[in-house]
Amino acid sequence: MSEFLPKDVRDGLEAARKARLRKRSRMRVRAGGQTFTILRAWDKGFALDSDDATRLRGLVDLYDGATHLSRCLIVASNEDDGETVYEYKRATPVADRAALDYSKDEDAPVALIGPA
Repeated sequence: MSEFLPKDVRDGLEAARKARLRKRSRMRVRAGGQTFTILRAWDKGFALDSDDATRLRGLVDLYDGATHLSRCLIVASNEDDGETVYEYKRATPVADRAALDYSKDEDAPVALIGPA
């Protein structure tokens, strides 16, 4: 059906679709001080608008709103319908505390009370 529509109507429909996806998405990717809105995301990667983002590559940070989800090593895989698709080579979840390099007893005290 889209081949029967004039080019300016098709472009308008595509722009409206991208605007709807951009408005609905809370997911963001931050790379090199710039932030880009993720149009679609799945467990192996995500898609950005080709017009907004240059060909990203390397280490990026993934956010859901203000929550930092993970640090990812990405590579651009292909470009479809005005979207650039990126795949994760590595995705490391962000922890709220440092990892322990020793075993900790579950019944260990949280703090020690000194003499009064």
